[in-house]
Amino acid sequence: MGKKEKKSLGKRLMHGIMWCLGQLPLKVHYALSRVAVWVMRDLMHYRRDEIVTNIARSFPDKKYDEVKAIARQFYSHFGDIFAEAIWFGGCTGDRGAERLHRQHLVEITNTAELNEMVENSSSIMVLNSHQGNWELQGGLASYNYDPDHVLGITHKEVVVVYMNLHNALWNSVIGDMRCAPVAHLGYEGYVESGQILRYAVSHRREKKLYFFNTDQYPYGAAARCDVGEFLHQRTEAMTGGAQLACKLKMRVIYLRWEIAERGRYRLTFQPLFDNAADHTPEEIMTEYYRLLEKDIQAQPWNYLWSHKRWK
Repeated sequence: MGKKEKKSLGKRLMHGIMWCLGQLPLKVHYALSRVAVWVMRDLMHYRRDEIVTNIARSFPDKKYDEVKAIARQFYSHFGDIFAEAIWFGGCTGDRGAERLHRQHLVEITNTAELNEMVENSSSIMVLNSHQGNWELQGGLASYNYDPDHVLGITHKEVVVVYMNLHNALWNSVIGDMRCAPVAHLGYEGYVESGQILRYAVSHRREKKLYFFNTDQYPYGAAARCDVGEFLHQRTEAMTGGAQLACKLKMRVIYLRWEIAERGRYRLTFQPLFDNAADHTPEEIMTEYYRLLEKDIQAQPWNYLWSHKRWK
């Protein structure tokens, strides 16, 4: 058997395993996540120093016991993100939407306002953060639970921007999980960040909602700007999404992820700028980080503290 056949076999096997796991009820995944969290937090001490340092510097007024309590809550939430992502990967085919509706994992709080913004815009840049569970963005068009507040978009308008993982196998597996509810519909809106400019220009006459995760520390030669202090620390921000919005005169929206309770997320689409071309990327990102800071202060555990945000 050649290398390509072995890779193909391994890929099919891993996809099959993840699909089977995804068929388990979400409560089973949550139970397993408790074990995984215990291993990560108490045995492996997964990125413990990074997590505690990030939280302590972001909340200098909190005592060490309070910082540790936030860290413990974060680990629990971190485990839930993986549990929900695997379960979400099992929401495939025609019964995928039904499964999502039954679980009611994500609720959009301002459907009417979002519909109005979509109606009165060409395309929209939705600036997203590592709050809530960003892995569930691909199911946006399936979160129509209330017949009196139907979302006025379909999967054809939703574009999820992602970064390639170093491991090609996991890149493929996770891509399938993120797009599971719409994959059978021929979904083509899962676009790698390096290709997003070309994609947006070629689709500029179509109405699209671009979901852009943009709270990472700038890497390599990525476009960046200084947004001043964010959580008491001087912060440089990536400006890729804001620059694209300015070039193509998009409306800009801030996406808020609130945790109502375990297994219940509330999404709010808050308008930032009607036309990004009237502003600079720096202005857009400064306002974005101002809102993000307020949300993190309201739910301190609801953020990805395990990664570097400042250097």
